[in-house]
Amino acid sequence: MLSEQSAATVRATLPAVGAALGTITERFYAGLFTAHPELLRDLFNRGNQAAGTQRQALAGSVAAFATHLLDRPEQRPDAMLQRIAHKHASLGVTPEQYGIVHEHLFAAIAEVLGDAVTPEVAAAWDEVYWLMANALTAVEQRLREERGGHTWRTWEVVERVAETADVATFRLRPADGGPVRDFLAGQYVSVRVTLTDGARQIRQYSLSGAPGPDLRQISVKRVHTSGAPGGEVSNHLHARVEVGDVLELSEPYGDLVLDSGSDTPLLLASAGIGVTPMTAMLAHLAGSGHRAPVTVVHADRSPAAHALRADHEAWAAKLPDAAVHLWYEQDAPAGTRTGLADLTGVALVPGTRAYLCGPLPFMRSVRTQLIAKGVAPADIHYEVFGPDLWLAGQV
Repeated sequence: MLSEQSAATVRATLPAVGAALGTITERFYAGLFTAHPELLRDLFNRGNQAAGTQRQALAGSVAAFATHLLDRPEQRPDAMLQRIAHKHASLGVTPEQYGIVHEHLFAAIAEVLGDAVTPEVAAAWDEVYWLMANALTAVEQRLREERGGHTWRTWEVVERVAETADVATFRLRPADGGPVRDFLAGQYVSVRVTLTDGARQIRQYSLSGAPGPDLRQISVKRVHTSGAPGGEVSNHLHARVEVGDVLELSEPYGDLVLDSGSDTPLLLASAGIGVTPMTAMLAHLAGSGHRAPVTVVHADRSPAAHALRADHEAWAAKLPDAAVHLWYEQDAPAGTRTGLADLTGVALVPGTRAYLCGPLPFMRSVRTQLIAKGVAPADIHYEVFGPDLWLAGQV
């Protein structure tokens, strides 16, 4: 909770700080990477930095956290903190790095806002920063301890399957032959690869199924971009990683997990490669004896682009009460629909809990439609692949 004096200062300066956050975060990352180039090379996603999406996400999260402290001082924004903490823990972010971030972030604030940053203003925003940083550090520490600490483990690719022209599934077994920790359907692992320029870049990929007790399975979409570094890891995996090769993986993380009982009606909505956590969820529901209605919604460019389609439909068919609704922008076969996902004719049982994964425009549209159908906003959960721009959009 912010002190009374700091709360008043933050409230008075939030409009000016919020308006300048885009410039502040741009200066922050420039200063950070000049002083610590190894962070851009081996920790931060170079593609997101080049596109500017990480700057947007950072600005959005800081503004959202400060606003929450002012509007609901008795509560912490745990949903936002959990999502960030899971990502940080999977990457191996350390408590010491929060001090490095603080140094360069506040240098950028002073540079951009100049004389407006009085000692009182600096102290108030310093309090906001450390409230957020300390909360994240505590959650990340707990997550790491639950998984025996953060370590990179080497896994051997034992099978590679072409799902579509641009999606490949990799099945992996630990190279040390040791036990494999269980995961919760919907979680992801970080994958670290060494690229041709020596950079060790990290990306997160949802676990798209559980093919065996000693295996991990990820399904990776190749990202086509006009130039580097966007899509550099997915293209590396598609072009260079075959059966017998090894990858470094983290333990499973992620907060988009099923937390309901077998009598809770569910909606699992995905678009594109957002199908990956949903397929794992359906497999879990089928294996755990879920009895309540499950509504499956998926949108894609075409049936040929629908990765894991056979698994998607097969797991749904194993449930006692499931309805599958598919939309394709082109080549929609009989029994599916043409165009974008439209839930107008989709019946939902009262009390439905929804899980969404896909591009932000898709998730925003589905969320709006669900709320119009009476689904409580608190019962709509989502996963964003990449920086969480949902906060940046103030949705």
